[in-house]
Amino acid sequence: MADPKGFLSTPRREWPRRPVEERVRDWDEICVPGALLPIIAKQADRCMDCGVPFCHDACPLGNLIPEWNDLVSREDWRAASDRLHATNNFPEFTGRLCPAPCEAGCVLAINQPAVTIKNVECAIADRAWEEGFTAPRPPDRLSGRTVAVIGSGPAGLAAAQQLTRAGHTVAVFEKDDRPGGLMRYGIPEFKMEKRRLERRLEQMRMEGTRFRTGTTVGRDVAATELRARYDAVVIATGATAWRELDVPGRGLAGVHQAMEYLPHANRVCEGDVEVSPLSAAGLHVVVVGGGDTGADCLGTAVREGAASVTQLDIYARPGTERDEDAEPWPTYPKIYRLSGAHQEAGELRTAPVADADARLFAASTLRFTGDADGHVRELHLVEVDARRRPLPGTGRTLPAGLVLLALGFSGPSREDGLIDQLGLELAPRGTIVRDPGFATGVPGVFVAGDAARGQSLIVWAIAEGRAVAAAVDRYLTGSSRLPAPIGPYDRPMTA
Repeated sequence: MADPKGFLSTPRREWPRRPVEERVRDWDEICVPGALLPIIAKQADRCMDCGVPFCHDACPLGNLIPEWNDLVSREDWRAASDRLHATNNFPEFTGRLCPAPCEAGCVLAINQPAVTIKNVECAIADRAWEEGFTAPRPPDRLSGRTVAVIGSGPAGLAAAQQLTRAGHTVAVFEKDDRPGGLMRYGIPEFKMEKRRLERRLEQMRMEGTRFRTGTTVGRDVAATELRARYDAVVIATGATAWRELDVPGRGLAGVHQAMEYLPHANRVCEGDVEVSPLSAAGLHVVVVGGGDTGADCLGTAVREGAASVTQLDIYARPGTERDEDAEPWPTYPKIYRLSGAHQEAGELRTAPVADADARLFAASTLRFTGDADGHVRELHLVEVDARRRPLPGTGRTLPAGLVLLALGFSGPSREDGLIDQLGLELAPRGTIVRDPGFATGVPGVFVAGDAARGQSLIVWAIAEGRAVAAAVDRYLTGSSRLPAPIGPYDRPMTA
């Protein structure tokens, strides 16, 4: 490490955010452009170069974090980019979208604020693009083998890039009109501007990966036909079957799933439409669900000019410090976090009935009621205890002209016919069953990402894509030199 006392002398500083009043008037990323590089070398100096770097284990990609921290502290950006890209195909995505389990596993985090690993990663990735360190890497020769990848989210893209670079001819099939999956239409522009996705897709095209957009496998092309045409198939469709809220009034107009709402806002940013057909402008909005997708809905509704926005979380408000008994270091703790969207809602007081950040904790939805036209007008809720049992006398009503359900996903959708046409086996929780080699029961058909793992993090999706690529390469050629950072049954560290 460049400064052996950096973790003692330098306090943690994060990438500063733009003023709330400024950023809620546009869809640009919320952090101050250019404000990261002046501070990041000193932040990288805080890395202790631990004898056993637990950040490696906390990250499913096995990112070489102490190595590139040291290189950044010495301002050797090319070497830092090489070490970062050695384990991560898309660090500019994870640097913005991953909740950073690596920081929870940082040894310094035992008794001090962790190293800003996520910010360092983002700085390296952005500098790599600026300096031209991300030139396409087409294969020296082709293998003559073909692979179809179904789905263009992070798992599918990682698998496709790895297999293309190994010399196989890869076609990615995407049901939407543009590649990217949830990164394209599920992640708001203010969290990651889509130009970052576009330049990575262009890199992949120049390497030889082909994209077939607007094609739903199982509907536009039979899954069995695709299997017959290609030497191998990778299913990376994600977990798109959303969880429902079975309460009275669910069928009222104005009650929508989060993933019905967010894509419209992203299409406005793409220039496809001028105004979202589900715009929150002038409406009282209630978001049901306390996770990241709910926060994305919150930030989007604020930018659309909602009259008010409240987010309901069925869990009690967590503490600000790690519970060492329930979630000891280096596991990822459930603590109170203030996302950019929550900071905005708090400063703008979008939900006067809620806590300072627009969230109502320990709140369970009982029913919706509407007007004579069948449109939702109120949400009825009750406070609950730790076992989600209603507490007597705590019922209340919120005005609601738009309700967004952000309750997570249970597994891949079966509506397109892909699963049934191939006769794939499903686990009890709705995910696709696979063996230790990422293979399904159908020869030559593999599955990766949330479709098999269940709803997870972007960093796990990329790790799955890299690992399944190694499995497919081995299936096609008999051996593989591609890295396989995880196995299909690996899970995050827990107590």
